[in-house]
Amino acid sequence: MIVAKEQLDLSSLALDRTPTISATKTPSLQHKKRWWSRFVLPVAVLLGFAMLLFAAAGSRFMPARAVTVVPVIVKRAELQQAGTTLFQAPGWIEPRPTAISVAAMTPGVIEELMVVGGQTVQKGEPIARLVSIDAELVLEQAKNALAIREGELNRAKAELSAARIRFDNPVHLKIQLADAMSNLTKSKTELAKLPFLIKSAESSVKYTLGSMAGKQSAKGAISDNTIAKAENEHAMATANLQELKQREPNLEREVSALEEVVHALERQLELLVEETRQLQEAEAKVQSAEAYRNEAKLQVRQAELALERSTVRAPMQGRILKVVASPGSRVMGLETTAGQSSSTVVEMYDPQKLQVRVDVRLEDVPMVTPGQQVNIETASSADVIHGQVLQITSSANIQKNTLEVKVELLDPPLSVSPEMLVTAAFLALKSDVSSDSMREAERIFVPESFVQASDSQSFLWIVDENSKARKRTVQLGGKAADDLIAIKSGLQVTDKLIASGRDGLSEGARVHVTSDDPIIGMK
Repeated sequence: MIVAKEQLDLSSLALDRTPTISATKTPSLQHKKRWWSRFVLPVAVLLGFAMLLFAAAGSRFMPARAVTVVPVIVKRAELQQAGTTLFQAPGWIEPRPTAISVAAMTPGVIEELMVVGGQTVQKGEPIARLVSIDAELVLEQAKNALAIREGELNRAKAELSAARIRFDNPVHLKIQLADAMSNLTKSKTELAKLPFLIKSAESSVKYTLGSMAGKQSAKGAISDNTIAKAENEHAMATANLQELKQREPNLEREVSALEEVVHALERQLELLVEETRQLQEAEAKVQSAEAYRNEAKLQVRQAELALERSTVRAPMQGRILKVVASPGSRVMGLETTAGQSSSTVVEMYDPQKLQVRVDVRLEDVPMVTPGQQVNIETASSADVIHGQVLQITSSANIQKNTLEVKVELLDPPLSVSPEMLVTAAFLALKSDVSSDSMREAERIFVPESFVQASDSQSFLWIVDENSKARKRTVQLGGKAADDLIAIKSGLQVTDKLIASGRDGLSEGARVHVTSDDPIIGMK
């Protein structure tokens, strides 16, 4: 039997390419998704990577300050057992701190020198004598002037005593007042008697008038002389009466004037104006005379001082270092026109205060420390003289390449004196080295100008391995030559010091090194 083949339906395998409703509705949304994935996301990734890189780099992208750096100065020194000789240097003895110039305090000519070089003198001992005749004459003249002033003072005191007595007992005014009062009393008495005198004169006029009239009526019986005499008596009585009547106002004025005189004298006696003036003038004269007397005394003292200064005396106990002046030479004293050393007679020094000025080589200066023990040898002394370092001076000798160091002599013998040449052996200080053998150690030095101070601490600016500025606190040691200073602690040999550009630096600030000398200061 033949079977018919079944028909196959392949439509189920066909793809449906008809766009969906949502796709047809949002074509711009698909475009935005492609723009975000192609551009925004890569840019965001790059920005994030850049921010991460910036955060990791920190301040490396900040501007850096330009500075120059130099290494620390390292010198090698040998540590030795205390008391062993480090080095030797030549020197010479000198007074400490300096020689003493003995000068004449007054100008003049030296008549006699009484000391020689090297002589030991006591304090106040005569050293030289000047020509003193002029000073003696001036002193005598000053004494005479003082005697004159003393006499003037005594005269002024006498006047003052008299003026005080006159002021306390104004007898002369009392005499004048008593005389005025007596005159006033007389005038008042005469004024009081005047009415009675007038009355008596009127009676006399009346009597003479009657007598005259009677004699005139008897004319012929009596002589003419008798009549004339009677007329004359009447005229005299009349004139006397008139005079008495005119005397009253005059007496009244005289009494008034005398009363004013008495009042004035009483007021004068009360005030004592003239006597007060005389007393004050006398006191002023005494004061002036005393001032002149004191000035004369001062001149006498000055003349005595000038005479005393004509003998130059030692101001201290010591030895004569050098005789400067000679007999016959002139010294200027304290005159303003005097030049330096123009009054110096001799130079002295204290034998117990001596020092040595040592010429130390510059390479040995770092081994010198104040207070360091020094042994001094000189031909004038068989024994070693002990000393200690006083200070390192700033006096350098370019030709000899040395620096002066002052060494104090401890208990120097009398056989040594200034200007003697010596050899100074500088001894090692006590150290913490346990071994008796020598070994080398490094000492770090920096220029003193690099050291700064803050809050009683010293510090330096250095550059670390990350090119950042660091403030390093250090402990200072002693000074050395060439304006160097030792650093006890706080620095390493490999540290780099900031030489320039330190102003305004802060801790951790980035710096840019523009110059670096890797070998400066290495010795």
